[in-house]
Amino acid sequence: MTQSIAGISGQIWDEYYAEFKDYFSRDLVRDGCHPLIFEQADPTDKAIVLVHGLSDSPYFMSAIGEYFYQKLGYNVYMPLLHFHGLKDPQGMEGVELEEWKANVRFAINVAEGKAKTVSIGGLSMGGALSFYMAATSPRIDGALYLFSATLDLADGHFGSLGELKERILRTFWPDLVDPILERISPPLVSDDNPYGYTHVDLDGAQELARLIKETDSLLKGFSSKAPFAKRVFAAHSESDTTAGLEGIRELQSVSDPALFHPYIFPKAWEISHASVVLKDPIMNTEGQISKNANPRFTEMMSAIKNFLDGN
Repeated sequence: MTQSIAGISGQIWDEYYAEFKDYFSRDLVRDGCHPLIFEQADPTDKAIVLVHGLSDSPYFMSAIGEYFYQKLGYNVYMPLLHFHGLKDPQGMEGVELEEWKANVRFAINVAEGKAKTVSIGGLSMGGALSFYMAATSPRIDGALYLFSATLDLADGHFGSLGELKERILRTFWPDLVDPILERISPPLVSDDNPYGYTHVDLDGAQELARLIKETDSLLKGFSSKAPFAKRVFAAHSESDTTAGLEGIRELQSVSDPALFHPYIFPKAWEISHASVVLKDPIMNTEGQISKNANPRFTEMMSAIKNFLDGN
C-alpha cells in the first residue's frame, strides 16, 4: 500500500521499509520524514536517487524531487538514512556509515531496475554519499548533483579548523564527551523542525567524519590526467558555515572541465547551508519560520535544466 504526502507528488516508499524492517517502519518514523518514491505512470529511461543530509529527512529534497519528476520526466527515489526521521532517535546511538551506504545502494538498485540511466544527488552529507557512490558504483551512469555537499567541513575563522574538526571526530574523544552532551543538549525531536532533528548529534557527526575521510581518499585518486569523468552540477553558497567550498573546488580541480558545472551563490545573498534545497520555508507548529527558503531556488532549477540540455 502506498500513501501520498500532503503537498508532495511522491508516495511513502513501503518497499524501502520492507528492506530495512530491522530499524524502520511507518510507525517508528515521524510524519513527513518518510522515504519517498516518485514514479512515472509510463516507463521512463531516466531515474535519480536524492539523498538527504545529516539530521534531516527526505522532505528536504522533495522540491528538487518534484522538479525532476514533474518537469524533467524522471523516476525519483529518496531513501531515509539509518537513525534519521525517528520519533525516538535514542541519541542516534548505533548509527553506522555502512548502513547509510546500504540505504543508498538499495535505492540505486531499485532505480536501475526501472530506468536505463541512473543519476544521483544530495544535500550536505547526502552530497558526500552521492559523490562516494558516483565514484565507486558503475550503476551510476548519469549525472551527479551536489547541494551544499559536505566534502569538507567549513573552516570558520581559523584556516584549517574544518580539517581539525574532522580529525577530532575520528578520535576517541567524541565517545567520552557524548554522554555528557546528551544530558545537557535539547531533545533531538522537537516541533520546531517537523522534518529533521533539532541539532547534529555527535554520533552522526563521527560517521560523517569517517565518510569525509573516504571521499578525501577517492578524490586523491583523480587528477587532470585521470579526471573524475561524470557530469557534475554543484550548487553551494559562499555563506555556508557547515560545508566548506574547498571540497567542491577540489572536486572541480580533478574533474573534466567540460563536464563540471559549479553554481555558486554569492555571500551577499546570505543563503545558508540547508536552505539551498528549499523552495519554501520550513515552518514550526506555531507558524514561525524554522528554515528559510532559497530565494533563488527557481533559478537554480532552471540552471539544472540548462545543464541537462547541454547549455
